[in-house]
Amino acid sequence: MCGKGEVEDADTATQNQKDGEGNKYGSPKKYDPTFNGPINDRGCTDIICCILFLICVLGMAVVGFFAYSYGDPLLLLYPSDSAGNLCGHGEYLDKPNLFFFDLIDCAKVGPGIVTLGCPTKQVCVTDCPSEYWTWAVQYGKEQLEEKISGIISTSSNGVRETGRAAMICDYGINPLDNAYASAAKLKELIDDDLCAGYYYPQKEVLGRCLPAIITEGIDTAQSLAEKVGNDNYTSDIVDSQNKTVTIESILDGSAFVTKLLQVRSYGEKVFSDVENSKWFILFGLGLSMIVCFLWIVLMRWLAGVIVWVTIALFFAIFGFASGYSYWTYYDLKNDVNNTNSWILTTDFTYYLTVKEVWLAFGCTSATIFIILLLIILFLRSRIMIAIALVKEGSRAIGMMMFTLLWPIWPFLLELSLVAYWGATCLYLASSTKQVYGVTNLTAIANDSYDYQATSTTTSNPVDLIPCDPNNQTTGGEICNFVKNEVLTYTIYLQFYMLFMFFWTMNWIIGMGQMVLAGAFASYYWAFDKNEHMPTFPIIKSLGRTLFYHTGSIAFGALIIAIIQMIRVGLEYLDAKLKGSENAVAKFFLKCLKCCFYCLEKFMKMINKNAYILIAIYGKNFCTSAKDAFFLIMRNIIRVAVVDKVTDFLLFISKLVVVGILTVLSFYFFNGTLAKHLTFLQQFEVELNFFFVPVIVIGISTYVIASIFFSVYGMAVDTLFLCFLEDLERNDGSEEKPYYMNKELKEVLGKKNVKAEKED
Repeated sequence: MCGKGEVEDADTATQNQKDGEGNKYGSPKKYDPTFNGPINDRGCTDIICCILFLICVLGMAVVGFFAYSYGDPLLLLYPSDSAGNLCGHGEYLDKPNLFFFDLIDCAKVGPGIVTLGCPTKQVCVTDCPSEYWTWAVQYGKEQLEEKISGIISTSSNGVRETGRAAMICDYGINPLDNAYASAAKLKELIDDDLCAGYYYPQKEVLGRCLPAIITEGIDTAQSLAEKVGNDNYTSDIVDSQNKTVTIESILDGSAFVTKLLQVRSYGEKVFSDVENSKWFILFGLGLSMIVCFLWIVLMRWLAGVIVWVTIALFFAIFGFASGYSYWTYYDLKNDVNNTNSWILTTDFTYYLTVKEVWLAFGCTSATIFIILLLIILFLRSRIMIAIALVKEGSRAIGMMMFTLLWPIWPFLLELSLVAYWGATCLYLASSTKQVYGVTNLTAIANDSYDYQATSTTTSNPVDLIPCDPNNQTTGGEICNFVKNEVLTYTIYLQFYMLFMFFWTMNWIIGMGQMVLAGAFASYYWAFDKNEHMPTFPIIKSLGRTLFYHTGSIAFGALIIAIIQMIRVGLEYLDAKLKGSENAVAKFFLKCLKCCFYCLEKFMKMINKNAYILIAIYGKNFCTSAKDAFFLIMRNIIRVAVVDKVTDFLLFISKLVVVGILTVLSFYFFNGTLAKHLTFLQQFEVELNFFFVPVIVIGISTYVIASIFFSVYGMAVDTLFLCFLEDLERNDGSEEKPYYMNKELKEVLGKKNVKAEKED
């Protein structure tokens, strides 16, 4: 057979190496009569890296303490008024909406609003205004009343009371107080920015009051007018500078606020969806763990059946697809009423009536079908080896059932790390200081959009001009709270936390791999599995790993973390260059991204195999990585075929689990399941984007499946490396018998001499 011949060629090459041929990838392993599995007499490895890793983990704890001490995530969720108070929280719980005194000032700041904030006074209100009001009309009415009557009216139904009751003012300011009884005092309230000079119908958008005209589509050429009472008196709305406020100016002001809010709106909606569906997401994650466990149990007993059924399903899918596509093509071709031809359209159903589309489907499916057929014909012997390794891994797991539960502990560690890292970054992002702006009214009064001339910021208002945000007495200047600005050094702490997230996550992954490798190596190198297997192999492997090789795992994890940080930097540069016309820079950036992606994959493969040899021999990371690489290169054909075929089969298993959970969550959150299963209607939840929890469950399920199937992955990889060393160390003679199981020996055409004599 073709596959059989390839196996024999690889074995012959290995045998030639044993017979003394030179090899640039080192010498094959020699027979050692004292070796019978993972060495117990070992010492600590890579101590310096271990100490560095522990210090950096302690640094993560220090950063977390700082973040939790100074951060407040509520600042990211609730709008802040001009004094830095949170609307809808604490003292202002009954005032959830933020009202801007003059949105036109936001337009004057221009794009600088993102960094400087809107310089107008902002207060928390219970409801956004739903009508028009302007101070000029009220001022004129009160002056007229004072001249006619000669006194200041305090009647409950007078012009003063009815007009001023609609005013929106700063906290503690009541325009109906006798201290502000005269019309002149009304103007002082407006001039001192204690009350809004005008407002118009507004709607709440993410806790901010924004013009309702944005959605109503009023003509921007019109001026805002207010009908006073039941008479025909009409007046243009004016601001505190007596300038007419037009729809266009309001739209300009609100546009920049809208841009500022868009930065947060999608994130807040996604956060809200996750919050509203968190229990369903947790249920989905629990269900994914159950499905993974059941699938692993299924593979334990039906490994060969699953592999061949999976392959058969692929043949069935592409065979049916090609047959159905060709049948539909000829059916449409013979239909004289079908004259549809290929055109570009957004209607997908139209393409299903075009015969050329079905011809393309048929050709593609047939090509894939033929390629798969050729692969199976030429590599069926390698697939049999892969099946034998998976079955051997199943037997190993059967003798060490605790390995099925082992992925839970790395998963919980990873989950804890993600939770700690996410919470710390959230608190870091909200570790802010209040920034106040000293805004020149003269600059705002003109039409300049130079926001640096319009507003300056300082962490301490007295650094520039003596200014107290709670005391508006500085002539010609207004000192307002602008925003909660993130502390300068927190960005560096965010980078540190990101790096430590990568390093610690890779350490947890490496620790899980090495523990499993030690347990499965103990299984392989036990000549009599029933008598020579150590007691509690995975616990002993865990002890060896943590006590002796924390530094070696940290060494390998550090390399991956550095590569991942470089990739993050390249992604950042790529995002910055998207609007650039520098084609050369883009080309080299794409090349670098590709190179570092491949480098990361390569180093992860080296790390995994290095951890396996560390678990067996107890050597340091560099020595083990070199030995593992040379062992792979000496058996490159087997590695290239058997290992990748096995990885592919495990990947298919992951996709099956992810597909089941993702499809179920999709039909649950879009309401389809509730239509057919009425009892699910009581569990429906309101979402902004129903696909947010679907994506979260899909990604989380893939992560969980990867963790669980890592048991089989490490079982097969460990047994495979042990299998390769078995072939190099031993020759099947009575003195050097093979440790591999009977099925592997049958696939390779090998046998032990002692067993042959007994037969």
